[in-house]
Amino acid sequence: MIDSQDRTNDKRIAQWLLICAFAIFCMIILGGVTRLTESGLSIVEWKPVTGILPPLNDAAWAAEFDRYKAYPEYQQVNRGMSLDDFKTIFYFEYGHRLLGRIIGILFFVPFLYFLMAGRIKTGLTPKLWLLFVLGGLQGFLGWYMVKSGLVDNPRVSQYRLAAHLGMAVLIYGVMVWIALGLLQPRAQPATYAKRSLGLCVLLFLMILTGALVAGTRAGLVYPTWPLMGESFIPPGLYHTSPFWLAAFEDLTTIQFNHRLFAYLLCALIAALCIGIWRARLGPQARMASILLIAALVAQVSLGIATLLHQVPVVLAATHQGVAVVLFTAALWLAHSLRLPQHAEN
Repeated sequence: MIDSQDRTNDKRIAQWLLICAFAIFCMIILGGVTRLTESGLSIVEWKPVTGILPPLNDAAWAAEFDRYKAYPEYQQVNRGMSLDDFKTIFYFEYGHRLLGRIIGILFFVPFLYFLMAGRIKTGLTPKLWLLFVLGGLQGFLGWYMVKSGLVDNPRVSQYRLAAHLGMAVLIYGVMVWIALGLLQPRAQPATYAKRSLGLCVLLFLMILTGALVAGTRAGLVYPTWPLMGESFIPPGLYHTSPFWLAAFEDLTTIQFNHRLFAYLLCALIAALCIGIWRARLGPQARMASILLIAALVAQVSLGIATLLHQVPVVLAATHQGVAVVLFTAALWLAHSLRLPQHAEN
């Protein structure tokens, strides 16, 4: 009876975590749209509590617009824009911040309930508290990123953008991993389990390189494929001092590294999935490998299309979203390879 109740509690906690993870997935996409529409600097103050309400009358809108006019983005990029145009970019950023607050409530209130009701099993509570702390840190990182664009150059730092996106994906990944473990308790790692976990790490790093591309707008430098301009290896790679700084600040090098990372992942994912099918592992592992390949094909196709069409909002935001889907598929595969009775004769 106790075991049955524990399984029920685990299932409910897992469902709650997956709902939170889906909300974070939506947050990541909305964050991409906010960046692509150049809306992220429209709110120049951070008010975690009072900022939950948008301007509610003409006077409040005029005051908000006047605050925006005092900063470089208006003065250098959007000078002369109308109040209606300002409202458009404002609501993208406002929606992004509002969703962040909703996610905080969506996580903390059920967490408090499960904690007080004694429904969280031993060892899980510290992990959930860690997620809560990381969520608070994520809010701070978001404002820290915005502040970098409220200076002379009205563009956020690519380093802070990568940190902000990376933290979101990290929180998402930990939530999904914990939920999978609650739904299907893991056993000893099976064949290819360590490789699949390594693949998850590489996909996470790939997402960070994508953030560098987005933060520097490096995707606009060479809108061609498979060549970069007239060659596979473009001129000017790593021509900085020190040379390693080019990986973070030189547009040509940033785009080249992102492409090269993608090619490497294609090879590694293909090799891993072929190995899983040859090893005749269980149906869940094989299904996860199929999803991984499908997500990879979609992601590569979207990446190429985004590049060739010079980063339109819809394609670029979808590309960011499918990157998280690809990461999720890798997590599911890694978890599947740790389940009991994984192999088939």
